[in-house]
Amino acid sequence: MLDLALAAFLAGFLALGIRRPFLWVLAYLYVDILSPQKISWSLLTTLPISLIVFVAAFAGWLLVDDKKDLRFSFRQVLLLILLIYCGLTTISAEFPVEAAAKWAWVWKALIFAIFLPLVLRTRLRIEATALVMVLTAGAIIINGGMKTALGGGGYGQLKLFVDNNTGLYEGSIISCVAIAVIPLIFWLMKHGTVFKPDWRVRLFALALVFACLLIPIGTQARTGLICIGLLALLMLRSAKRRFLYLGLMGALVLAAVPFLPQSFTTRMSTIGNHEADQSASTRVAVWSWTWEYVQDNPFGGGFEIYRANRLRYQTRAAQTSGSTTEIESTVIEEKSRAFHSAYFEMLGEQGWPGFIVWLLLHVVGLFQLEGIRRRLRGSQDPRDQSDRALADALQQSYLIYLVGALFLGIAYQPFVYMLIGLQIGLVNLVQRRFRQPVRSPMRLPIRPETVPAE
Repeated sequence: MLDLALAAFLAGFLALGIRRPFLWVLAYLYVDILSPQKISWSLLTTLPISLIVFVAAFAGWLLVDDKKDLRFSFRQVLLLILLIYCGLTTISAEFPVEAAAKWAWVWKALIFAIFLPLVLRTRLRIEATALVMVLTAGAIIINGGMKTALGGGGYGQLKLFVDNNTGLYEGSIISCVAIAVIPLIFWLMKHGTVFKPDWRVRLFALALVFACLLIPIGTQARTGLICIGLLALLMLRSAKRRFLYLGLMGALVLAAVPFLPQSFTTRMSTIGNHEADQSASTRVAVWSWTWEYVQDNPFGGGFEIYRANRLRYQTRAAQTSGSTTEIESTVIEEKSRAFHSAYFEMLGEQGWPGFIVWLLLHVVGLFQLEGIRRRLRGSQDPRDQSDRALADALQQSYLIYLVGALFLGIAYQPFVYMLIGLQIGLVNLVQRRFRQPVRSPMRLPIRPETVPAE
């Protein structure tokens, strides 16, 4: 029955796109985030639905969409450079077969991120894109949140729609993404027009936020806890009553602690001492190996170069008995361990050129979003207030990703590149409205003279 429902929903989605081709873009977001072909067990598994929707989205824009004032931003140029460079390193990769397998999905994520801003020409399209991204990721999050609430969590044990450890179905990745989408949920709850903000929308949004907060508990991912702490700090910046906000946050933490499973608190306690935990010690060893590798190979080794690593390190754990504490050291030898950091993933695979382009892509995005926040500060225009709030939400989501990426190999995660496309679309929309580029926030006026909207 589930198989038929998924197939019917997707077929209906594609059929609606015949009259509104932009819906094919949204359909691609849905397919790429949820991967319904992985959930299905018959019909959808036999069709290359991701490729079909991918081609339909491009064809719809090329043949039907309005291309007036089409612009190619600096960040899209950076994405294009990164795409070309990744293609070149794939040709010369040290593990050509494995590299080709990763390239098969990375190029689509980069191409779609370049393409997405070209179709996000209106405020409604930007909102619809954010809404589909949140609701599709929300389907996975709600599934995991319900299982966590019913006691089905545990490190490496929380099963989502499928028993698959790739993409958003990997525990640590979905923990980071679940926290990253919370600012977008709040923006949609307050400024959404597709679903008018009323008590039903607010109730669903708050329930979805609660499910997002349950995901790091269910997966017992330490990165998720760090992301929650960062989100609390970022939201403090936008809070009008900061002391009240701090009090409520403190009360919520104190109220939640007694209900946390012992296995969760035990695992979180290893954050402060990586030498006592083999998983954390492995990460440090891989990062050290990557740094040494790139000194001899400054242009990187191509995708999956981590397979070449050979690691030897020590773990130290304190065993206390009465008044005596004994330090137990264990020598661990491993090989072919993944990067566990987007920064070292990009550095090892693409070398310094790819790493610099990738880092510049993110830094420019943060400055542009801050520029929008400052440009629209103080405006009483509801449209300006909505755009400023969206820039704030996207900036918070982005910072959560950048911090989570310190500990996760998500340098090419498609969901993140969708966020980048959404950011570029918002920047372009604001630029068209004011007829001037969004520059560094240090050079922006607080509230420039506006011009009539198109």
